Amino acid sequence: QEQLFEYGGGSVQAGGSLKLSCAIIGFRLDVGSVGWFLQLPGEEREGVATIDSGCDTSYSDSVKGRFTISQNIAKNTVYLQMNSLKPEDTAMYYCAATRTIDSSRAADFDYWGQGAQVTVSS
Repeated sequence: QEQLFEYGGGSVQAGGSLKLSCAIIGFRLDVGSVGWFLQLPGEEREGVATIDSGCDTSYSDSVKGRFTISQNIAKNTVYLQMNSLKPEDTAMYYCAATRTIDSSRAADFDYWGQGAQVTVSS
C-alpha cells in the first residue's frame, strides 16, 4: 500500500526556518507528483508546493521565494524547506502523492500522509 509519513513539524519564531520531510512507501517518485498542502480547521486543503517526476516545481503565491520543495530519489523522500516563516504559515501540513503528472490540485492527489503541525509565533 502507498504510505506517506511527514516529519519535521514543530514550533518556530517568525523569521525562522523549518524543514519538513515526507518519506514515501509504495510509490515511485518518477511516475507522478508529490505535493505539500496546508489545512486550517474547518477548511479545505490548500496547495503549497508540488514537484513532479521531472523535478519541475510549482508554488503558491504566498510561499513563493520562501519555501523550496525538493526530492531525494534514492531515499524516496520529498522535502519542504520553509524559510522566513510568518505567523500566517501556521497550519497542518500534509504530504500527498498522485500519479497524475503536473498536478497541483488537492482533488487530484490520491495518497496522503497523517499531517505535521507547523506553528509560527510572532
